[in-house]
Formats: sequence, C-alpha cells, structure tokens
Amino acid sequence: GIGEALARHYAAQGATLGLFARRESELARLEAALASTTVATYAGDVRDADALARAGADFIARFGAPDVVIANAGVSRGTLTDEAADLPAFRVVIETNFLGMVHTFSPFMAAMRAARAGALVGVASVGGFRCLPGACAYCGSKSAVITYLESLRVELYGSGVAVVTLCPGFIATPLTAKNPYPMPFLMSPERAARLMADAIARRRRFHVLPWQMAWLSRLLRIAPRS
Repeated sequence: GIGEALARHYAAQGATLGLFARRESELARLEAALASTTVATYAGDVRDADALARAGADFIARFGAPDVVIANAGVSRGTLTDEAADLPAFRVVIETNFLGMVHTFSPFMAAMRAARAGALVGVASVGGFRCLPGACAYCGSKSAVITYLESLRVELYGSGVAVVTLCPGFIATPLTAKNPYPMPFLMSPERAARLMADAIARRRRFHVLPWQMAWLSRLLRIAPRS
C-alpha cells in the first residue's frame, strides 16, 4: 500500500531506507525489489515499543540520525460500542494507529534533536475530521493522531525538527479494497506517495490530499453537527 509506494519513491531518489512492518515475507520481497538501494528491514508490530526501540537503535548505529521518519502503519475495523465482541477491535485499532505512531517516533527523537534537523511525518486521514457510523475506532484514532501531531509540533518548535501531518483521502490499497461504498477521488498509492513526498520536502505542517478532498474536508469541518 502507501508504505511500499513511499519506499519505492524514496529508493528511486537514492535514499537509504529503514523499513519496519509485521510481515517478514513482504519485507523480504520489497528488499529484493529494491536491490540497488541500501535497505535495512525490521519485522515487528508497531504496538511493540521495545521492537521499534531496537530497530531504531540499530538503524541509528548503522546510518546515523534519519532525515525523515514516516509513521504510516494503520488498520481499520468496523466497530460498534454496543457490541461487546468489538472491544478487542477497538484496542487493536487505537494501539496500532495512535500508539504505533508514538512508538515509531520515540527511538529517533534524541538523535534528530541533536542533529537539529529532519522531519517526523504522521499519516493521519480525512477520517479524523468527521466520523462515519461504524468507524468510530478508526476515525477516533485518526482524530487523536492529528491532535497528537499538533502538540508534538509545538513541543519541537525551535529544535530544527519539523512535524508534518498528512491526511490522505481514499487510496487504492488492500485496506480500502474491502470498503463496500463509493470512494470519491480514489488515488493510486504511487500518486499518493508522490504528493506526500512533495509535502514532506516542503515541510508542510498540515496537508490533505488530493486537493479535491482538501476542499471537501474543509466543508466537513464547518458542517453543522446536526
């Protein structure tokens, strides 16, 4: 999905990559496809802070402080509060989408502060603006991510480390392939990666993509609660 598209985009620019994901087989496949690029892969779950700490320490020891750290891991589940069986799904979504981002950034903070450079990039969603029925765990987690990144941006003010919030609309990935409803302005992962990388390069504080979804999101934010 988005993570692989971003990896391929930055590899084409000659970047050194550190890739962290759950499926070791998928990491191996992508590493083989990027054979001309320096790639360090780490298999693990972003809910495991210790696993990310070990990966971050190894990457810094080998390559130094990163220029860009992108927290992109995300899952979605249909959830209803009145269904007790959905409570574990709430936990998985919140821990992956929100705490997973915190766990991703944490190992690199000291090195990036010392370098007084770099960008921490959080992939949120337009779903964080207004919630959809049955998606309260996903939309709630993305809303929390947006607020968290706002706070982190202020905390790092003057440090030289930028914080970029990316809010994509619908991207054609395995995650959205399961959606049983129309998805306006659907984008390919490759196009999304190009737009995201451009926003990161320009150190955009807050960026919604594509532009059509940016205008729609503005309308959603000011729409009456009724």
